[in-house]
Amino acid sequence: MTDFRKINNLTGWSVFFISLIAYIFTVEQTASFWDCGEFIAIAYKLEVSHPPGAPLFMLIGRLFSFLSFGDVTRVAFWVNMASVLASAFTILFLFWTIVMAGRKLIGMKMGEENSLQTILLMGAGAIGALSFAFTDSFWFSAVEGEVYAMSSFFTAFVFWAMLKWELVEDESKANKWLILIAYMMGLSIGVHLLGLVTLPALGLIYYFKKYEKVTKWGVLATLALSGFFIILINNMIIPGLPSLAGKFEITFVNTFGLPFGSGALFMTAAFIGGLVWAIRYSIKKELVNLNTTLIALTFVLIGYASYGVILVRSKANPPIDQNNPENVMTFVSYLLREQYGDRPLLYGRYFTADQISTDRGKPVYSKGEDKYEITDYKVNVEYDPTHETIFPRMWRNTPGDVQRYREVTGLRPNEKPSFIDNMAFMFKWQIGHMYMRYFMFNFAGRESDIQNADWLGPLDGNSDLPQILKENKGRNQYYMIPLILGLIGFFFQFNRDVRGFSATLMFFLLTGVGLVLYLNSPAVEPRERDYIYAGSYYVFAIWIGLSVLAIGKTLMKRGKAGVYGAIAVCLLCPYILVSQNWDDHDRSNRYFSVDSARNFLASCAPNAILFTGGDNDTFPLWYVQEVEGFRTDVRVVVLSYYNTDWYIDQTAMKMNDSDPFPYSLTIDHYRNGTNDYLLVQEEPQYVGQAASLSQYLDLIRKESPYIALETPSGARLNKVPVRAFTVDIDTAAVKAKGIIPKNLEDNLVSTMYIPLKQGTNFIEKGQMMILDLILENNWERPIYFNYTSISALNFDLSPYLVQEGMTSRLLPVQMAPGQIDQVNLDVMYDNVMNKFAWRGMDDPDANLNEDYRQFAQNHRSILTTLADALIEEGDSIRGKEVLDLGMKVLPRESIPYDITSVGFVQAYFNLGEDEIALKMAMQMAKEFDEMVTYHQEKGRYDLDFQRYYRSLLGLEQVLRRAGKTEEADQVRQKLEAQMIRMPDTNPTNF
Repeated sequence: MTDFRKINNLTGWSVFFISLIAYIFTVEQTASFWDCGEFIAIAYKLEVSHPPGAPLFMLIGRLFSFLSFGDVTRVAFWVNMASVLASAFTILFLFWTIVMAGRKLIGMKMGEENSLQTILLMGAGAIGALSFAFTDSFWFSAVEGEVYAMSSFFTAFVFWAMLKWELVEDESKANKWLILIAYMMGLSIGVHLLGLVTLPALGLIYYFKKYEKVTKWGVLATLALSGFFIILINNMIIPGLPSLAGKFEITFVNTFGLPFGSGALFMTAAFIGGLVWAIRYSIKKELVNLNTTLIALTFVLIGYASYGVILVRSKANPPIDQNNPENVMTFVSYLLREQYGDRPLLYGRYFTADQISTDRGKPVYSKGEDKYEITDYKVNVEYDPTHETIFPRMWRNTPGDVQRYREVTGLRPNEKPSFIDNMAFMFKWQIGHMYMRYFMFNFAGRESDIQNADWLGPLDGNSDLPQILKENKGRNQYYMIPLILGLIGFFFQFNRDVRGFSATLMFFLLTGVGLVLYLNSPAVEPRERDYIYAGSYYVFAIWIGLSVLAIGKTLMKRGKAGVYGAIAVCLLCPYILVSQNWDDHDRSNRYFSVDSARNFLASCAPNAILFTGGDNDTFPLWYVQEVEGFRTDVRVVVLSYYNTDWYIDQTAMKMNDSDPFPYSLTIDHYRNGTNDYLLVQEEPQYVGQAASLSQYLDLIRKESPYIALETPSGARLNKVPVRAFTVDIDTAAVKAKGIIPKNLEDNLVSTMYIPLKQGTNFIEKGQMMILDLILENNWERPIYFNYTSISALNFDLSPYLVQEGMTSRLLPVQMAPGQIDQVNLDVMYDNVMNKFAWRGMDDPDANLNEDYRQFAQNHRSILTTLADALIEEGDSIRGKEVLDLGMKVLPRESIPYDITSVGFVQAYFNLGEDEIALKMAMQMAKEFDEMVTYHQEKGRYDLDFQRYYRSLLGLEQVLRRAGKTEEADQVRQKLEAQMIRMPDTNPTNF
């Protein structure tokens, strides 16, 4: 007889502290790339994140930020610590879950535990929990300020709580556990919705306890009811209640003439009143199940009430106020994630489907002066029915997705996919590549941290690897030990506890393959999405823990030695995971996510406007402005958001130290549904001609019939009858402002010619507003673009862009024929040499994964641009200083050579530093050739292959220009050897 409860608690908390200490040692010290910068910023100032929001995470993050005690550089660390603590508690509840599941498998009865059983159970719980603690995907989320760690905590808690409920015999006490589970479910909505997918597994646990006789129809009914509860919360409560409030609001305000908010207030009061009456009725009639259900629903709603903070904070118009959900109408759109569009699930289009018609759908209301006004209509699109299918998997028609669909399924150009192709893509790519590959990352091994890397088998060694991959910290080899143990536990539970296995399996399937099918992800993603499926890895870790019991039961006849032996053997699993994964999950001395953001902002003149592109271009900048207070005079404008009226409205307001934007167009010209697109229809009489931008915008302001078009749905569109615009420049006024660099004064022009890019069929609303801003700003405020926003524009501003660092400034100076870049030499030199930050980038031990390497490559590129411009101007001294800085702060030991490094070789040759250049060139040739060979052996002719191959081509050309014929011939031999190995079916042209 042992004091099982005490040992169980002590061991569980020991596992908690082990994982907590590991996470504290490896936690990110600042804001990571991707969404972390945004979430930390909105937590610090209680702002509004991207839809559908995470209000509870925001509030908890705000509390943790207080621990910085006013040091804004420590805010990110403490918000990250919220994830650390949530993750450690996730491991604690996983330990107790494994212990409870394991008791059934070894027949342990309450109060009759013996020492061997206790030791075995503690070992099983610890090994399973610590194995999950150090898996690739969970550890990644555990040490950064994102929602997934906290979401995992809620998922772990509710599953553990359901197992605790199962042990409670007293009905009244058991129902309290159900209400607690409901409350935690409601709270989890304010973090992430992934916790809802556990409901069917919880439903099975409930059914198996309540009904001794299990039937097929009983199981199906339980799953159906659980599915209904998911729909109830996800579709009826979360967006449904606000949508219903919106209908009441329109009726009360528009029909009855009552004040704004009266309809929503009435509906809320009526709903609460009805719920209270129903609860009282269930008590009066002693309807226990109905009462429990209603109280559980009430606690779900109490948890969901955290969303009230979104409405309150949006009303305050903070700098980050995505979708501006300050009233019922915009709040519903925010919850429904309407800005992201929709994905077909059960029936819909193939990527080859053409639109055959559009018509007006439901009206979109906006808040007016004294009532809600219809400002737009939803658009119902009808697609060619011969290109539609049930369960569509290949649906997105962007060029990258279309190419991937055809590569995966073998479809020829212009060939229509069949349903077999559709299913083949689902199994090969969505389930195979986008789930099973991730699963194997966590339990078999991972080739590297490069996107689309493969998993490793037990025989995949390091001896023949390219040097670049040998040094990649993301290469982790587990020899399939976690996978094998998990499978042992899987079959052990199946054989000994079918009911428990069924619930666990349901949990595993719904958080894995079930999510894959529901999300219906496109073929191309900007990054790996393994963190989405961490719930299924959590369940597999339960089976890893149960494998200890399977092996221990086999060896138990040998007594304690057998039990300890089983635990010792299985301890290899968490050991190999932590030893292999530590270096690529240790985020200490890593700051470039924030430093690169500072470098972007430091590249801008005071009171600047900076247009950016995607998440990593924007969220770190938001962080350094909103949290660290750096360069709050710069207005960061996200180009994709700029297509919405709410975002344009925000740019017309003062934010922080940034003044409002000057526009000639008003809300009537950019309200949603108005000028969403300007259709390009070049008229015959204007072929090859350009129109005055000022005159064209005047036609838009006047709603001129000359540029008007009517769509089949009856909506008005404006057209662009030319393929180029002109902007007149007052050169004397521009010179007087002193904004033209001395080295570019000869390039000043009196007229800017802005052509549309080839293939452009429309100009988006946001780009229309950029053109309006350029005119109205009249060179008063500096306007900058980063590299992603430049490429996203449908018109070509590149001849008038001047590099001043990581950003390019729009100026009325035209690039000379044959010129590659225009550089403001003195400003860019000062920015790069004196204002840029590079903390930790020269540390070869730092975990600089693919995101960091890509931003380092971008910085290398601008360093070579500056060095080349200085050398061309005859300033060799400063040119060499720039190159030497690049070699010092971004050395090859921490950032492997890449295609941008070829520019360093050329620049050093131009300086006469042949020894340095030649040494670099030959090392690059060796490493690039190894990578090309590796990709060929793997049959991968992807973008990485192309980059390395083209880098070899570039090196050969540089060497020949420098007169290094012998070395150039060596590189040519490597290229020819690679060409011989290329298959005839290679899809890449060189």
